[in-house]
Amino acid sequence: MFSKKRNKYAVVDLEATGTGSQAKIIQIGIVIVEDGKILETYTTDINPYEILDSHIKELTGITDEQLAIAPDFGQVARKIYDLIGDAIFVAHNVKFDANLLAEALFFEGFDLLTPRVDTVELVQLFFPTFEKYNLSVLSEKLNLDLDQAHTAIADAMATAQLLLKIQEKIQSLPRQTVEKILDLADNLLYESRLVIDEVYPCLSSYLSEKFEAVHGLVLQKPVGWPVPRRLSEEFSVNLALLGLEERAQQLFFAQTISSRLDSPTGIHFVQGQAGIGKTYGYLLPLLSQTDQPLLLVLPTKVLQGQMMENEGNKLAETFHISMASIKSARHFIKLDTFLQVLERQDDNRLVNLCKMQVLVWLTETATGDLDEFQQQYRFPSFYDEIRHDGNLSRKDLFQSWDFWERLQEKSRTSRVLVTNHAYFLEHLSDQESLFTNRILLVDEAQRFLLAVENFSSQTIDIAQLLQLLQSKRDKATGILEKRLLESTSFELEKISKTKEHGRLIPSLDLEQLRQNLGELVDSDLQELTDMLARFDDFWIEEKLVDQHRIRYLRGSFAQMVRVEDRLPFEKQFYISATLELTKRLNMADLLGFEQATFDQLPSCKLENQLLLLPKDLPNVVDYSAEEHAQFIANHLSHLQELNQPILVLFTSTSLLLAVSELLDQLELAHVAQHKHGTETQVKKRFERGEVKMLLGTGAFWQGVDFAQQDKLLLVLTRLPFENPKDRLHQKINQELRKLGKSPFYDYSLPMMMIRLKQALGRTNRYRQQRSVVILLDTRLLSKKYGKQVREFLSKDYDLERISLAQLNNRISRFFKLE
Repeated sequence: MFSKKRNKYAVVDLEATGTGSQAKIIQIGIVIVEDGKILETYTTDINPYEILDSHIKELTGITDEQLAIAPDFGQVARKIYDLIGDAIFVAHNVKFDANLLAEALFFEGFDLLTPRVDTVELVQLFFPTFEKYNLSVLSEKLNLDLDQAHTAIADAMATAQLLLKIQEKIQSLPRQTVEKILDLADNLLYESRLVIDEVYPCLSSYLSEKFEAVHGLVLQKPVGWPVPRRLSEEFSVNLALLGLEERAQQLFFAQTISSRLDSPTGIHFVQGQAGIGKTYGYLLPLLSQTDQPLLLVLPTKVLQGQMMENEGNKLAETFHISMASIKSARHFIKLDTFLQVLERQDDNRLVNLCKMQVLVWLTETATGDLDEFQQQYRFPSFYDEIRHDGNLSRKDLFQSWDFWERLQEKSRTSRVLVTNHAYFLEHLSDQESLFTNRILLVDEAQRFLLAVENFSSQTIDIAQLLQLLQSKRDKATGILEKRLLESTSFELEKISKTKEHGRLIPSLDLEQLRQNLGELVDSDLQELTDMLARFDDFWIEEKLVDQHRIRYLRGSFAQMVRVEDRLPFEKQFYISATLELTKRLNMADLLGFEQATFDQLPSCKLENQLLLLPKDLPNVVDYSAEEHAQFIANHLSHLQELNQPILVLFTSTSLLLAVSELLDQLELAHVAQHKHGTETQVKKRFERGEVKMLLGTGAFWQGVDFAQQDKLLLVLTRLPFENPKDRLHQKINQELRKLGKSPFYDYSLPMMMIRLKQALGRTNRYRQQRSVVILLDTRLLSKKYGKQVREFLSKDYDLERISLAQLNNRISRFFKLE
């Protein structure tokens, strides 16, 4: 089946007058590859005998004057055909280039009938964890030469190098893996499998020592922990070993953490200014001064991943610190299930491509974490099928190789265990042996309160529940059962139609529902039955999911949850830039800690961040939603003239989407959360420079850092007050009234300022980074509390009042763009 004859490849890239069927070639680049070498190149401009549109000129740099003196296609057709007619046609997105060139050659009397290879699909297969596969991204990832993107010869040369990289990657894989890929390779588009067919006969049957064949799958052998290196007792020495410079505030922060290790009180709250490097500030002292393992709890899985990629990798490489990042089983592959899926015959081409990608990935992954696949959204149902369910039996073929089980074992012996708020609270009781006997570090502690409340509550999707009840009514045979199911549906529908979201549902309105469920005794309805029995308070919530409004029934306890009663750790550190709400109230109080130390480190004014407050803002409170969106879109169109990255934060998803639609109409390139992907996906596109504007909400206020841009504009469309209808907000207000405190001035306003400060910290991650923050909320000037907020901000930042017309000039001076 396989031959050792080397293929000849003609790697082609075309530039054209457009992308449609009527497009004409204006430039061609050809690179001949054979036997793993680039043998010949050819390039020429081609006169299309029509004027180019501005977009094509901008994209390619080709001018009408340049093409006016170029040959027409007929003059070069013979040369092109002689060069590529006996080769395999290769292109990045081969359909466009091959079809356009074949048609042009046909009209000149040449039939181009060569096999076709698409490097897009091959690089997706053999580099399965990349997020993007366009040439500009691949040139960075794989060190391809692409100095002049969108010129035909430069793109063709980069594609030729990419083809060689793909061949090298195939050669590095175990023969057994490539053999299984070839069993599925007919699912590749065109004749792309020819590249694999060429390399396969040259692969050795010998399996490298770094791999292990297990029940037909080839896996990477696990690597044990290296011998740890002892850290210096001097914080500055450890920083230097990490290649980092010492900062006075970070050193002060680290000394505070050190001093609290010997404190008789075990619970410590430490507030340090944003941007001082708190992660190293607490990890290095604890790692150097105690042998006790650490448990680091971060707000989100995104930050958990960021920490492991950045500080975690540096600590592991420099000091051989054993670190493990733990999250729920569903993030990991279950090998037994994958083997069953692999052996199943599937007609779906994308499913079979996913199978091949996983085969390659299994030879590379040390974790088995499916989050390493950046393109799960292309076929989510496949990945859902092979996810781990958290269960293992002795019958499982891969019991001793199970990634999830291996992570559990690794976590038990790790010096630093990293997780997120939600996972920690959910598994505190069932994974007590894993978590306890560690020093607990809760980062972004101001967000832990919300995580505790979410954990201490429960939601049920009402629409799904009504569908289940309808199905049961259709199947019910007894009159009593049918009547009970009908009554249950009626009661749920009545509750869900409440117009005031967040308003507590009177207990009497739930009595009939409880009675029905008690008589039905149906295991499928047990979740609702238990929820109604467990909690005191119930209300309706509405969320926007994929632009669909979904209503949930949420239940919670009437009283605030005391965290202190739930956490069996002798030493606990709660870290944040914002722990003190007012002189009378801090986060320790709200979390229920009666015996805790509180250290508030002094802050200094940040010279690399400027806050601008336009003094002639319109009163957007009087605007309609459409007028508000139009005002923001118009303002952003002026700011984009500065050609700097712009991060725009919203407190309303509907306003975000409305602004995005207006930006589309203005043809302003941007990415918007909830519209163009998840927060992680849009953030990566923004940081790579694919677009210079990102619209975000939610986690972007507090949980996502932007450290890739040296200069950054941050636009805050509204002050981030909590929704007054939010149940946690209402519950805290009730508690404060009992204590004789003001719900607004002791909680709502300080919490808003905390979130505001957290947002400012997202764009101030290191000393050299410069950012300008534009505050578009007129309440900072018109409301009585505005002065308090301005004074709060002025302690740490330069805050200037300025007219809207002067903004761009002031920003240019600060960024030194002039």
